[in-house]
Formats: sequence, structure tokens, C-alpha cells
Amino acid sequence: MPNDHPQNKDRPHRRLLLPEEVLDAVERSEPDTEPEAGLVTRRDPSDIGDLGTADRPGEEGNEIGGAAHAAPSDLMRSSAIMAIGTVVSRATGFIRTIVLAAALGTQLLGDAYQTANMVPFAVYDLLIGGLLASVFVPFLVKRKKSDADGGAATEQRLFTVALLALGALTLVTVFAAEWLIRIYAGEFTQAQHEVATLLARFMLCQIFFIGASGVASAMLNSRNHFGAPMWAPVLNNLVIIAVGAMFLVIAGPGSTPESITDAETSLLGIGTTVGQVLQCVVLIWALFAAGFRWHPRLDLRGSGLGEAMRTAAWMLVYIGVAQAGLLVTTNVATRAGVRAAEAGESVAGAGITAYQFASMLFQLPYAIIAVSVITALLPRMSAHVADGRKDLVRSDFSRGFRLSAVLIVPISVAMVVFAIPFCVLIYARGSTSVHDAQSIGLILMVFSVMLIPFTLFQLLMRVYYALGDTKTPSVIALPAEAAHATVAISLLFVAPPGLIVVLLPVAYGLYYIVGSILAWQGLRKRMNGLDGRRVLRTLALLHVASIPSAVFGVAMIVTFGLLPGTVLPSLLAMVVGGLVGAGLFILVAKRMGVTEVTTFLDMVRSRLLRR
Repeated sequence: MPNDHPQNKDRPHRRLLLPEEVLDAVERSEPDTEPEAGLVTRRDPSDIGDLGTADRPGEEGNEIGGAAHAAPSDLMRSSAIMAIGTVVSRATGFIRTIVLAAALGTQLLGDAYQTANMVPFAVYDLLIGGLLASVFVPFLVKRKKSDADGGAATEQRLFTVALLALGALTLVTVFAAEWLIRIYAGEFTQAQHEVATLLARFMLCQIFFIGASGVASAMLNSRNHFGAPMWAPVLNNLVIIAVGAMFLVIAGPGSTPESITDAETSLLGIGTTVGQVLQCVVLIWALFAAGFRWHPRLDLRGSGLGEAMRTAAWMLVYIGVAQAGLLVTTNVATRAGVRAAEAGESVAGAGITAYQFASMLFQLPYAIIAVSVITALLPRMSAHVADGRKDLVRSDFSRGFRLSAVLIVPISVAMVVFAIPFCVLIYARGSTSVHDAQSIGLILMVFSVMLIPFTLFQLLMRVYYALGDTKTPSVIALPAEAAHATVAISLLFVAPPGLIVVLLPVAYGLYYIVGSILAWQGLRKRMNGLDGRRVLRTLALLHVASIPSAVFGVAMIVTFGLLPGTVLPSLLAMVVGGLVGAGLFILVAKRMGVTEVTTFLDMVRSRLLRR
């Protein structure tokens, strides 16, 4: 964002780089063999849309919150607020994970907590969250544009119906807590089951506040108020950090399902829920401060809500498949943890906690890099579809994926090399031993190999959404999930208990590999190709260019591994190996003629030096 303060006019300043500008920089710098790709025109930054919501399936991003109609300076200001909020939120979320790892460890107690805290989000996403994202939010946006009252009546109806449904769902799930834990963790030990059930009775209350937060965030975005939705999760993270630290002080490291008391369990359950409550309170307060006043309305006849739900049938299928995959993964991972403990293999990497800690690190590069590109791609591609220019959709997809790959390929290679020392550095404290952290790192290594298929699948799905097609992604999800479930469940029968979750990312990645193949084949026919040769060439060159950096990184791990301790060797290996490795990658990529890397560096340099 430009720094326009008078006293800063005479010195260099930096501003945030918008995803649209990144795409255009690549677009201007490379020759294009597409028949009509040279006709791509530079679009106004306001086409980027609402950066906070554009990543949701089925939404075009350039409508939510009226961002498409905002002035460029207002949009850049909002983008900066959201970008900073996202960074702080992810940073505090990262600290929260480290604190919970120290407090609860990665064995049976950690598995009980993670499962109990996952269930409310899974139930919410399956029954309400998916409807909000794919049906009600786009419906609200359209009614705000078309209704004479600016969508005020629709807002009142939506808010009323959502709160009633959330309240009823929360009550039912709290009473069904024991049953839900058995569904997601069928082989918990008796002590584990009791702890998880008590935690779930508190944590399932989060469903109401998660849903109310989602509705309030959507309504705030529709009023061009973006700050609160991006910053409220920070408060939630800070509360959970405090709760984890209190538990560690009170119970001490090494707690187990057998040793933890009901009071200590209640501290975890109530404290986690309070964090979500406070997040909701902040958002509701911000909504009222923005001018909303709730007047309950249940006159739903003729409101259009029923018709909106009927149009989302295929999206609900997609959501259902995703939740089925989560159910399979959770059951396999929790059963593996219990079996490993019973076999005397009570180490990290055996249960759902270690799997989730590794998964969180795996998705960070995508969340930081690819999502910003997707944010720019979806409205651009949607506009091209509306203009009947599928050739430009093809060009945008190719550029977007290759641009993402410039950073994601070397990062995925670096994650494979440095996964273990990095996990030791951040997790090896409190109830998580060095060996525990090393096991998490091993899972992360396997996950990292799947980063490119994961990113490719997400981008392919956005092409379908730009085409207005929600049926095909849902159909593709069925065989992809069948492949994931088959491999994941088979691990329970063919792999040793201690290795099941180490291999589980293979099943996870298989979903995205199968899905990407099917999605690519379908789009290639509809789009007359997807620039496959150039994409494959770029991927191959980027991976080859990463080899010298990987070799140097391994050498640094071996070299500094000779030092005593674990923290200093891990830190030195990552700092020296990472910095020198990055330089090697850039040097080799330039010598190999990888134009995407050169273009990206030139663009970053020009932006940083711009006055």
C-alpha cells in the first residue's frame, strides 16, 4: 500500500504487492504461444475483489463485499489490513500449536484433545458451514444488489434462521458428544474416550459461536468492513495460548489420559471454547458498530432461501465427500495411535496429533503463496468466461500455476530436507520430546512431496468455478476420495502401527493426484488444451534447479549434526542451508533459462526499489 504521509514523500517506501500485479508482470514479460493470448489486457486492481472470501468454492470473489466497486485506494487499504491480519493470525496460530504441543504432547492425551476439538468444526462444516460459504453468502450479495431495501430483510432472515439452526444443532451435538467421539475415534482407550468426551461436551458449544462468527463476518464484508474478520481470530489464538500455558504450569509435562484430572480437563475444554466465544463477541460488536440492528424475522415464504439451497445440491455433495475423507483420516490416525501405544510404540507420529501438526506446516506455503494467486485468478477467469474468451482463461491458469510453482517447488524441496530439524526446533519442548518432534518431521517430509499436486488441484477447481460448473468438481471428488479412503484404510492392515500416520500423507496426496488427473483431462477437452507442455517443462526445470540446494542442505544437516544438543545444530543447518540453498536455486534456475524465476525476481526488485 502506498505510503502517502507527507513526511515520507522524499524517501523510498515499500508497498504490498497485489496478486493482480504479479500476474500482469509475468504476463508482460514472457512470449506467449497461445493463439490469442497476447490480447490479454491489464485489468483494474479493483477486479481482485474481496481477498478475504475469494478462495471459497463457487464464489467469484469480485462480488463479495462490493469490493469490485470500491476505489482502488480503498481496496488497497483493505487488502493491506487483511494481509497484515492474516499474517498475525497465522503467526499466533503457529504459536498456539507450539504451546499445545508442549502442554499436551503428541501421544494419547494430545490425540484426545485434537479429536474433541476437531469434531465441532467437522459437524459445523458438514451441516451449516458449507451452506454459508456456497449458498447463503452469494445469495446475500445478490439480494443486496437487487432488493429495493438493499438486502436488509434478507439479512434479518438469514441472521435469525442461522442463530436458530446453530442453537438447535449445538444442543443436539452436546448431548451426542459420546456418540460423536466413538464415530471419529472408534478405538480410543477407555481413559482416552472419557477425556475426549468431557472435552467434547465443552467444545461442541463452539458450534454456535463458530457459525455466528461466520455469519457476522459475511455481513461485515458486505459492508466493506474487513478488519474485524481478519483480526478476531488473533484473540482466539491468544486465549488458547494462555490456556495451554496454564495447563502446562498446573499439570506439568507428560500428562496422560489416566493422570489428568477432571478440573484440568475442564480447563482445556472451557478455555478453548472461551476463545471462540470472545472471537464471536468481537465480530458481533463490530457488526453492530457498522450499523446492523437485529430484528428477528421468520417470514421465509417468498424469500428465495429455499431456491438458493436447491441450486447448491452439487456443492453439498462436494462438502459431504470432504467430510467423509476427514472421517476416514481421523479414524485411521486415532486407531494407529492407540495400537502403537498398546504395542509399546508410544511415540509421536503414531496418532492424529502428530498428523495434524505436520499437516498445518505442510499447508502454510499454499496458504501464503497460492491463495493470493487464486484470489486474483478467479475473478479474472470469470470475466474471461463471461466474454467468451476461454483462451484467456487457459493463459491465466497456466501463468498462475507456473507463478505459484516458482516458490512452491523449492519450498517443497526445502521442506523435505529441513522437515526434521525444523520440527525439532519448534516442537521439542515440554511434553513433546526430541524423538516426538523428529517423528512429526518425518510425516512432514512425506506431506511435502504432495504440495505440487495439492496446489494444482486447487487451481484446476477454480477454473471449473470460473466456468460456473460445480457439478464436475463434485463428480471428480468421488473417485478421488475412493482412492484416498482405500489406501488410508488399507494402512491399518498392512503397515506397522508406528508407521501408519507416516504413510497416511500418501493416501492424502493420492486424492489430489487422482483429482488433478481427472480435472485436467476434463478441462483440456473444454478449453482446447491447458498449456500442458509449458507447465510440465517449468515444473521439471524448477525441480532440477532445486537439486544442488537440496544436496547442500543435507550436507549442512550432517555437518552441524556433529555439534552437541539439538536446537543449535537444527538452527544453524536451516539458516546456512536455507540462505545458501536459495542463492544456489536462483543461480541454477537462471543458468537453465527458467524465465519465470527471472521475471519474478525482476518484478520484486522493481517493486522494492520503486519510490
